[in-house]
Amino acid sequence: MPRLSQPHLLGIKNITTEDIELIFETADNFKEVINRPIKKVPSLRDVTIANVFFENSTRTRLSFELAQKRLSADVINFSASTSSVKKGETLLDTVNNILAMKVDMIVMRHASAGAPHFLSRHIKANIINAGDGTHEHPTQALLDAYSIREKLKGVAGKKVAIIGDILHSRVALSNIFALNKLGAEVMVCGPPTLLPKFIGKIGVKVELDLHKALAWCDVANVLRIQLERQQLKYFPSLREYSLYYGINRKTLDTLKKPILLMHPGPINRGVELSSDAADSHHSIILDQVENGVAVRMAVMYLLAGTTS
Repeated sequence: MPRLSQPHLLGIKNITTEDIELIFETADNFKEVINRPIKKVPSLRDVTIANVFFENSTRTRLSFELAQKRLSADVINFSASTSSVKKGETLLDTVNNILAMKVDMIVMRHASAGAPHFLSRHIKANIINAGDGTHEHPTQALLDAYSIREKLKGVAGKKVAIIGDILHSRVALSNIFALNKLGAEVMVCGPPTLLPKFIGKIGVKVELDLHKALAWCDVANVLRIQLERQQLKYFPSLREYSLYYGINRKTLDTLKKPILLMHPGPINRGVELSSDAADSHHSIILDQVENGVAVRMAVMYLLAGTTS
């Protein structure tokens, strides 16, 4: 069985370019599986996976769960809102109790950056980071890069603009790491208050003008404004943000070239994207969702062949 160089997927920063290419090649095979009449394979029928989510999630959780069922794994779903965490149980105690039930792999989302890394040093199961605070979201970056590779026949040399709330986005950081490893050119664009102070030092261009960013790029990956993570007011109003950084069909029609429009979801329609942009021929948002299942199948299949 092919395997990754690491026993966990904690972040894109921790894996090699060869790992990413192996994930993509494996995802190609699984994409064929999920598009045939019988969508199941017995690849992980002896593996038990726990989805441990300490934060709300719809797309990521459903995507992982569907990927696990396609691989014939046994699945346990854990929600912090209905668990003993509410009674004061620690993260490590919670996970050790789950492992006592003979769980082989843990998919975890947590509000604290570094939580999956902490667990990886204390338990033997394989861990997949499904988002840790504002730090990383590696499977989202992998499915985004996979979608670009699929549509543009490769990632190297492509120009990708990441637009919106860079400061609070774990998707942005993982995407930057992945795209840099794969040889793309990356630009971030947004209001100065939503750009991290040292963002230019990790190999990206910085642009404050949306129209210049769109004129430069082949792909625009648009992020939502994460109001739930913002303790301060970073711009006057959503209406003003939309005026300067929202993308609509008229904006796209003024470009002299086709571009791909991406979004990790959920979309705030009328803020970062209008409906006529999100549903236009530029958009590959639903392709991202489909590719997410294949990529997550690949990640879990490859990790099952590793040991801690």
